[in-house]
Amino acid sequence: MRFDIVTIFPSMFDRVFDHGVVGKAHQAKLLHFRIHNLRDYTQTKHQIVDDAPFGGGGGLIFKIEPLVKALRATKDPNLKSRSILMSPRGRVLTHEIAQQLSSCYEQIILFCGRYEGVDERFKDYIDEELSMGDFILSGGEIAAMAVCDAISRFIPGVVGQEEAPYQDSFSDGLLEYPTYTRPAVFDGKTVPSVLLSGNHGEIQAWRKTQKLNTTLQRRPDLLKKIKNQNYETS
Repeated sequence: MRFDIVTIFPSMFDRVFDHGVVGKAHQAKLLHFRIHNLRDYTQTKHQIVDDAPFGGGGGLIFKIEPLVKALRATKDPNLKSRSILMSPRGRVLTHEIAQQLSSCYEQIILFCGRYEGVDERFKDYIDEELSMGDFILSGGEIAAMAVCDAISRFIPGVVGQEEAPYQDSFSDGLLEYPTYTRPAVFDGKTVPSVLLSGNHGEIQAWRKTQKLNTTLQRRPDLLKKIKNQNYETS
């Protein structure tokens, strides 16, 4: 998988992808990250990428010319690519979207927005917008890092146990069950006895129940979503 990230702060990505399973996959050339400075695609002496919006208003917006030029320069015609603008107006990234992007595309091009946004006409050139949720970041760089990490986990060979991403929270619409490790007793707090029983059938049943209970307590909205989906497909 190849990731191309367009930003005005390329140094923010220094060594970001050098750690953990993503870092190992990067070294093994399972993942390729290319960071592009948007200013390199300007035609002015001072490499200006932004300007005041027509009609007035506070803040600056990215100009369309360098954005389109960067897109055309980074898009590889030999790869199945997806161009994405990180934007609070986009659809919210989910487990399912990350999995779909990992399996359907060979190149992901990410544009990191800044200031008050980008020229609206740029939407006609990209494939979609993605958001991290109902909150605002100072720029799209952190969001782009999260997108790369979420997608990378589904690339075969990135995670040691390839089935792990499909067992994480949200893989079936529920939160993951509680997990424990040694010691079995700490500060008077004990590990559930069923996990020490060695009975795999009972352990699996316990984990299934715990997934439902945890989701009900912490994210009941997810259960409602699953119920609605089941109703729609029944």
